[in-house]
Amino acid sequence: MKKLSIFVSGNGTNLQRIAEYFLEDWAVKIENVVCNNPNAYAIERSKKLDIPVRMITKQDFNSEAFVKELQDLGIDLIVLAGFLWKLPENLVKAFPKKIVNIHPALLPKYGGKGFYGEHVHEAVVAAKEAQSGITIHYVNELYDSGEIILQARVSLDENETPDSLAAKIHQLEQAYFPVAIEQVLLSQN
Repeated sequence: MKKLSIFVSGNGTNLQRIAEYFLEDWAVKIENVVCNNPNAYAIERSKKLDIPVRMITKQDFNSEAFVKELQDLGIDLIVLAGFLWKLPENLVKAFPKKIVNIHPALLPKYGGKGFYGEHVHEAVVAAKEAQSGITIHYVNELYDSGEIILQARVSLDENETPDSLAAKIHQLEQAYFPVAIEQVLLSQN
């Protein structure tokens, strides 16, 4: 059985979609949800999905004890689903090519520190890009610079707004993120 740990900071729609995708898959289990925001709606979603939540402080997050905790759980893949903290180097090194992230733009454009959520969509619309999309990638020590696993694109309309683009991006995330996670898990065999 492959075990996932899903890291979240916000609403948790990708967490829910991933959980639903793997619900009937006896070979994949979401072992826990790691959350750094006590007000995140993802906590409520996790409870409804019967997935244990591990609340994390910055101090715990940067500790060797947290890395060991994940290793002791036998985590095969860490999934960043709207998690807004940069991962510490010790965690990245402990799970090489076993941490994936989803970014709401076509990297390498509109990536890096400060480029998340609506900030990305505002920048893409302001630049009058013809296309945007999602990038699912492995995580390394730098923001949004790990090896790309999958990109999916969407065209921007002439009168696109950050909100309308966000809705298009969300549809791509829901469609592609669980499938990409499954492909990564299959490639680990």
